[in-house]
Amino acid sequence: MSTIQLVQEVVIALLVVVGSFFLVVGTLGLLRLPDVYNRMHATSKATTLGAASLFLALFVSHGPQGAGLTSLVGIVFLFITAPTGAHMISRSAQKMGIEFFGDAEWPEEDGDA
Repeated sequence: MSTIQLVQEVVIALLVVVGSFFLVVGTLGLLRLPDVYNRMHATSKATTLGAASLFLALFVSHGPQGAGLTSLVGIVFLFITAPTGAHMISRSAQKMGIEFFGDAEWPEEDGDA
């Protein structure tokens, strides 16, 4: 085994461990946090980083063609859709009248966007 292959395998292993860590943290946040806003934050941030790390590990493993290119497209898709979905969930919860946990309040708005 060459040095380059060894470094590649170590990088892949580290990315898989980091990705798995963030996915577990996001899952624990979903299960343990008190309201929809906190849960949404935990799942959208942590799982985006976790899944992106796993996709990046796939890219390092397969290179810039085939499955590697598909994994880069997956990362771009994740970073576009996860914040948009989280924002839509947050706005829907606000319009349904779901309150924050604790004494937090929505900021005053000039108009309804």
